[in-house]
Order: sequence, then structure tokens, then C-alpha cells
Amino acid sequence: MGPRGAGIARCQTAPMSSTEPATIAFDVTDADFETAVVERSMHTPVVVDLWAPWCGPCRTLGPILEDVIAATEGRVVLAKVNVDDNPAVADAFQVQGIPAVYALRDGRVVDGFIGAQGRAHVQAFVERLLPSPEESEADRLVAAGDEASLRQALALDPDHEGATVALAELLAGDGRSDEALAALARIPESAETRRVAAIARTGQDAPPDDVEARLDGLLDRVKDDESARQEFLDVLELLGPDDPRTARYRRLLTSRLF
Repeated sequence: MGPRGAGIARCQTAPMSSTEPATIAFDVTDADFETAVVERSMHTPVVVDLWAPWCGPCRTLGPILEDVIAATEGRVVLAKVNVDDNPAVADAFQVQGIPAVYALRDGRVVDGFIGAQGRAHVQAFVERLLPSPEESEADRLVAAGDEASLRQALALDPDHEGATVALAELLAGDGRSDEALAALARIPESAETRRVAAIARTGQDAPPDDVEARLDGLLDRVKDDESARQEFLDVLELLGPDDPRTARYRRLLTSRLF
């Protein structure tokens, strides 16, 4: 996601703190980074601040980031990652030193810088993330949520992933599964696209009442039957990652396939 680092230079000082509301600035861990940052960036640009309690430049930069991002009134949000407690996130960005700041939009890193910077630099960095008038109008249409508004949003911004997923889910709920799957095929795969694709293919927005019996029945067929394997995966998507049965049945699937 970023340049490969040779390590993080250490310095000594007091911890950085924040008084910003959780909706604007929030702490992120290795465990929730995918949901809190990557998935959220599909709808709102997310600035990731990689810091540590012993880092003096982090303490200088942190309040500037918080003030500038708070002024966007939610159009950009700030995710703060303590690299001491969350080494997996730091490793993913391959940082060379901290503070390290990266901007994500649509699940991808689009900008970043390393080292403490002044307010003017941070202001320009954040302003580059703000949506254009066309993007703002597209977001307003997505919030409306009806089919006409969603199609209008995509006319303004054909690559708007939020509009695409919302339209696909609406189409799937209306029984137009082929249209829904065709829409999802135009954007990168994510947890949301997999969930909505499962709804489109199964015709259900929740797991069946006999979910364990359904999965057990499919297990014997998944190795040689592609349609059974896809149905098995779709049922797991409907169960969702928080259901403990999802991880258990994924392990069972792996054991049958390999």
C-alpha cells in the first residue's frame, strides 16, 4: 500500500490525544481496520494517521489533522492507528517512519505523506480529498436511495461504488438478479459486493432457517459441483462474518476442497 520501510524511527514523548467526536476521528485496530477504514472509504474519504505514544512529531501533527478534518464536517474522516498496538496495519502500509499519513478512497490509497507537516500542507492534502460538486450531488442522490436517484448518481459518476452496490441490492430485492450481478461486475469485489451478489443469486437477504442442514447437505458436493460450491459460499455471505458458524464452515469447506 505504500513504500516498503526499513523500520520505524523512534522518538520519546508523551501520548497523543484527541477530543474529536468519534464520527470525525476514531481509533482503529488490526481487528477492525478492514471495516472501519477500507469499507468506510467506499463512501467517505478516510485519512489514516499512523502514530505512537513515544513520537513527538506525532503529537505535533495530530491536532492539526484533527482540526482540518473536523472542518470538513464529515466529508473526510480520520482513523488513528497506534502502531505499537497494531503492527499488522503498520506493516500493511510498509511505512518508513512516523507520523505517516495516508488517504484512502474507494478502498485504495490515493495520497499520503511521512513526517510532521504544517497546517498549510495538511489543509491542501485534505482539500484534495473533498468531493467535487458532481461527486457531492451523486452522494446526495445515493442517500435518497430510490432506483431513479441511484441511476442518476451513476450517470454523474459511473464509478460510484456506493451507488452501484445500493442499486444492485435494490434490483436483487426486486427479483432482477441478472441486472444486479451485471452491475456488481463493473466494480472491484468487496465484502459488500459479495453480500449483495449472494442476495441476488439466492433470492434471500437472510440465511435460511435450516442453515446448518443446508450447509451440511452441500458439503459433500462442493468439491466436484461448482453450483453447490457457489451456493455454499453464498449462504456463508448471508450468515455474515460475525456469526461463529461462518468461520467453522469455511474451515470445513477448505478441508473438503484441499
